[in-house]
Amino acid sequence: MTKQPKILAFAGSLREHSYSKRVVKTAIKGAEAAGAEVTYIDLRDYPMPIYNSDDHEKDGFSANALKFQKLLAAHDGLLIASPEYNGSLSGALKNAIDWASRQSDEYKMGAVFKGKIAAIMTESPGAFGGIRCLGHLRGVLSILLVNVLPSEIAVGNVGKMFDGNSVEMTDEKMKKVLEDLAESLVDILKKTHGEIEVVAAE
Repeated sequence: MTKQPKILAFAGSLREHSYSKRVVKTAIKGAEAAGAEVTYIDLRDYPMPIYNSDDHEKDGFSANALKFQKLLAAHDGLLIASPEYNGSLSGALKNAIDWASRQSDEYKMGAVFKGKIAAIMTESPGAFGGIRCLGHLRGVLSILLVNVLPSEIAVGNVGKMFDGNSVEMTDEKMKKVLEDLAESLVDILKKTHGEIEVVAAE
């Protein structure tokens, strides 16, 4: 049997019904349809203090940051949606990345990011779809040696694409665009990591 590409998916918003979470969940369907094993997490379940190296040295590595590191290490690819906050990525997302990039008792600095492949997306109720944050997110990930797909999606007027707090996107055209982005991630993971043959023990 073959080993499926493993993808970790999350959003940079902490809001319960955020559009970022709903957009990345839409993309997940494309990844799963393409044959990936996807783990979705909510950063609200991994609260981390604002990174301060003094506190790190005094109090040790954040337990939730270590859990996040382990999740990153266990996956081949990333699906990340970030809202645009003042033209950049969210503070919650940047802080989680900062923590995970640091050296812990189990991982060297940057080890959980190096060589990963990521697909990134954003959204906004406005016409520009939050696109200004994607360049910042791409830059942060690239510094950490994450390979970010050239294609990126900014979903404009996102408030018109969901009914209330529903997670089901009503705009079929945009739904396909997001699913296609995730499918592209799976395709490149299969090419770079290979569909490994797993031999069952006798």
